[in-house]
Amino acid sequence: MSPLSETNHTVDEEQARSPCGHGHDHSSDHAPSHAHSHAEAKVAAPAPQKPLNGGERTVFLIAQMDCPTEEALIRKKLSAMPSVHNVQFNLMQRLLTVDHSPLEREAIAQAIRSLGFTAELPESAPQGGTAASARKSAHWPLALACAAAVASEIVSFAAFPGWIAASLAVLAVIAGGLGTYKKGWVAIRNGNLNINALVSIAVTGALVLGQWPEAAMVMVLFSLAELIEAKSLDRARNAVQKLMQLAPERATVQQPDGTWQDVDAKSVSINAVVRLKPGERIGLDGVVSAGRSTVNQAPITGESLPVDKAPGDAVFAGTINESGSIEYRVTTLASDTTLARIIHAVSEAHGSKAPTQRFVDQFARVYTPVIFALAVLVAVLPPLLASGVWHDWIYKALVLLVIACPCALVISTPVTIVSGLTAAARKGILIKGGSTLERGRKLTWLALDKTGTITHGTPAQTDFEALADTDINRCRQLAVSLAGRSDHPVSQALARAANADYISHLPVDEFEALPGRGVQGTIDGRPYALGNHRLVEGLGRCSASLEARLDRLERNGKTVVLLIGEEGVLALFAVADTVKESSRAAIGDLHALGVRTVMLSGDNSHTVAVIAKAVGIDEARGDQLPADKLTAVAEAVAKRAADGAAAGMVGDGINDAPALARADIGFAMGALGADTAIETADVALMDDDLRKIPAFIRLSKATHAVLIQNIVLALGIKAVFFVLALTGAGTLWMAVLADVGASLLVVANGLRLLRR
Repeated sequence: MSPLSETNHTVDEEQARSPCGHGHDHSSDHAPSHAHSHAEAKVAAPAPQKPLNGGERTVFLIAQMDCPTEEALIRKKLSAMPSVHNVQFNLMQRLLTVDHSPLEREAIAQAIRSLGFTAELPESAPQGGTAASARKSAHWPLALACAAAVASEIVSFAAFPGWIAASLAVLAVIAGGLGTYKKGWVAIRNGNLNINALVSIAVTGALVLGQWPEAAMVMVLFSLAELIEAKSLDRARNAVQKLMQLAPERATVQQPDGTWQDVDAKSVSINAVVRLKPGERIGLDGVVSAGRSTVNQAPITGESLPVDKAPGDAVFAGTINESGSIEYRVTTLASDTTLARIIHAVSEAHGSKAPTQRFVDQFARVYTPVIFALAVLVAVLPPLLASGVWHDWIYKALVLLVIACPCALVISTPVTIVSGLTAAARKGILIKGGSTLERGRKLTWLALDKTGTITHGTPAQTDFEALADTDINRCRQLAVSLAGRSDHPVSQALARAANADYISHLPVDEFEALPGRGVQGTIDGRPYALGNHRLVEGLGRCSASLEARLDRLERNGKTVVLLIGEEGVLALFAVADTVKESSRAAIGDLHALGVRTVMLSGDNSHTVAVIAKAVGIDEARGDQLPADKLTAVAEAVAKRAADGAAAGMVGDGINDAPALARADIGFAMGALGADTAIETADVALMDDDLRKIPAFIRLSKATHAVLIQNIVLALGIKAVFFVLALTGAGTLWMAVLADVGASLLVVANGLRLLRR
């Protein structure tokens, strides 16, 4: 090891659930067909992976799995199977992931089918070509039921013989509610009291009590409301599917004989050459090999202006080639593009539960059995203890049964969270889960990296001079040889300046990166190092005159690196970076939201102070090693934990990984095309625009507000009709309208986030 290797530090930074919910049996009942969703889910389904505990992992698409009703039934059934190790539900995409013993896939599928559900592999699900005919076949029984229910009401009102009204009511119940009865019976048989079971009991009770028109109208209203609710849920469910439609299914690929052929994008291999016409959407990630154009990257990054592309520039699936014809060489398969990773990340986030959702689920587990028990007591105790009329009190109990389902409460949280996550993704903000989305509103402290975050990250060399009796060109050659082995922005600035002056590189042996300080290596058998002020001090090569020169440059906001040889410091090189205009606006927005900002940079304190002052950052800390950044973030997290507040860190997702991981919320800047950032950050900003962070905080606040509104709406409506039921003012059809009406309200309220 060379005598310059006594330090070990890079040039900084620079360098369950409730058994209640509306079940929608779309394939066999009155609800609309969702064959089109099958095709969409085919794209969304995560690739099966080997589970941690061995065995196999299978993803099933269950067309009827919309709400906690179905989840509870399936979870209970599969939990009793010894071959099933773990189950994960994604209700918004109707996907069930099962870890199981080998060769048990068909047995699990059969168990799911025994509950009245379909269980298909996403890749084998039917396409949407037959959706129209399926919808027609699903609608005519409901239309017949509506006509029969209305006729029963008219006949009863006109005082025709009772058997006519009864016959019409039974016809309406059978035509519109056979599927509900079937699902209700499956639920009761498996020990669950979901909305299908509760409505089935209530309608049967009304028929027994002779309330013919009302029983018919309750079943028709419930079936009609289910149809409307299914369509509303599909809006939330299909919002993320629109991301999947960004990448075209076909691509024009060059063949071995030089001709061009239109092929399936999924079949295109790495290094294939694809041709793009103006206005065509890009199907795969790649690097431009010929031609020039501008590309609209807004679908992925939310950028408002097109980006110029020339040979050597990266292009991404889902973006739009605007003006010129270009060719690009494919760098990733269709299943691994940046867009595919975004879709996968959003899909995974949909499957995770936010804190509010976990609370609602726990509440719902208690709510239904309590109300059901209360309904039984209402039916029995007043007649037994207070000489009440059995007919009246049983009717009140039936009304309570309908109110006993917390579907509106349970469905409100996932719809709201999914809408928020999807709205963010459309703007180039990739949020890794509902918990992060909810936590964003609590952010009160934010640490920011400097290079590439506050500044453009492409500094240019401004000064260089020899400090010893050496040839400056020889010093530049030594420096660029070391810098050429580093991907740090400062090193790249030195390399660009040397290349512009046609200065050649020398072979470097024993190259080593010194985290937080610089790099070192051996050239022509002699050790050299290129690093910052901290490295010079660590090697004991600093002097008063050198300090004065460094101080003068650093006070002007420049970053200085020095070339060090065995005889001492040989030369200095100064580079300067420029501040993004968006950074100034972003810091102002953060302050308006009550967020304190701190810059943590490995650059010298003077440069950091100049940059921080230019953009209005509250506090600046220079000469920060990765460990120093980690300590600063850890202290901020601990200090704010007591107040329920959150601390965040913004970096590139790689060099600042420890601090990003320790923060309550880690933000990765410029994650477009960066696998690591998308996979590890809590929030990945797909471009370099810092203004997306205040946008994220505002979206988090809006999402929380909608969640609270939905909880109040759902519980408030239930409370009103609970009182009406006990006082005798509530009727069965009013209870059904209240239950499903509350569900429609919270779904519509949650969908408002998509318009942000």
